[in-house]
Amino acid sequence: MNVRPIPGASVDVRGRHRHRGATALMLGTLLLAVTACGGGSDSASGGEDGKGSAAESKQSEAVVTIAPKDGAKSVDTSGDLKITAARGKLAEVEVKTSDGDKVEGGISGDGATWTPSTHLAAATKYTVHAVAKDSDGREAAAESGFTTLTPKNTFIGHFTPEDGSTVGVGMPFSLNFTRGITHPEDVEKAVTIKTEPAVEVAGHWFGNDRLDFRPEKYWKPGTEVTVRLNLNGVEGRPGVYGEQAKTVKFTIGRSQVSTVDVKTQKMKVVRDGKLVKTIAITTGKPGYDTWNGQMVVSEKHPVTRMNSETVGYGGEYDIKDVPHALRLTTSGTFLHGNYWGGDAFGNYNASHGCVGLRDVRGGWDKSAPAAWFFNKSMIGDVVVVKHSKDKTVAPDNGLNGWNMSWEDWTS
Repeated sequence: MNVRPIPGASVDVRGRHRHRGATALMLGTLLLAVTACGGGSDSASGGEDGKGSAAESKQSEAVVTIAPKDGAKSVDTSGDLKITAARGKLAEVEVKTSDGDKVEGGISGDGATWTPSTHLAAATKYTVHAVAKDSDGREAAAESGFTTLTPKNTFIGHFTPEDGSTVGVGMPFSLNFTRGITHPEDVEKAVTIKTEPAVEVAGHWFGNDRLDFRPEKYWKPGTEVTVRLNLNGVEGRPGVYGEQAKTVKFTIGRSQVSTVDVKTQKMKVVRDGKLVKTIAITTGKPGYDTWNGQMVVSEKHPVTRMNSETVGYGGEYDIKDVPHALRLTTSGTFLHGNYWGGDAFGNYNASHGCVGLRDVRGGWDKSAPAAWFFNKSMIGDVVVVKHSKDKTVAPDNGLNGWNMSWEDWTS
């Protein structure tokens, strides 16, 4: 090896070789250290643990939308509550009042929407909690709170029979509303009836202010009926909302169906399928014939006043102390005690359309036919009149919907 010396410099060839060897050794040691600390070539891409951590930290793609917006006031009780999910499916929805009462509802088959199964109550605070999941199962949640409107105009339904009562097998559940209803389907949907034993019960509207419910045939004795009036917040007509949230329970007692035969002037009383008594009666004289048909006892009066002017008969009679009176129609047909009829009972028709039974003035004789029948009767019992020359009583004249076929009732 030829080395040309640089003037003024001294060269130690052996020393330079030693320097290069030391440098190489140091580089080798450094590379070894880097390799040992790095954990191999996989560490450059983060490894399996790195990939999992990145996926977990990524937000869900699902988006939950709640209407009305948080803090909204005067929200309509129907149609305004909407919960939807985009880029995912709803997994959980809870809507409840400030008292903790939950609103029932359901998630659509595609998971895109949740719909309440009923209307909301008026003047009530609600909270909403909704969760959706995207295709990777990651959750997104949203919450909201709002208050429904306070109605300026309201309606209620006066109902019969009363809560806790025991009634006869012919008793419908009847609602008379204080305002005419123009949204009958919404109102009817808010009335639910359950029975034990179970039987189909259907509603029928008479005009726009009365809704009656009954089964196809007379109730089975012993049936327990539970009616839930969820009318609070129902818009019965534009701007007029229901304000009732009430449960009514009543029981069907023994069966009593009494049949009045105008031809024979007799009434047969059948209780639980057995004939228990035959009673002589008198019915409407010519021109005042008694209605035909099935009539339900709607009122009981130990004594009442009957004035012909109230039923359009002028001043023909005014009896202030009619004993043992059972109302059969709204128009004024009664089955009642009669102490002035002489020998008419079982012989000829002498009334102005009512069914009369022998009685005494003041009703003190408990053995009189009218007293016996009155004491053995209850609201909801059935009285059937046949063979009269008059037509069949209208189904809305009293609680007398049994004069409609089931097909007509449910149409």
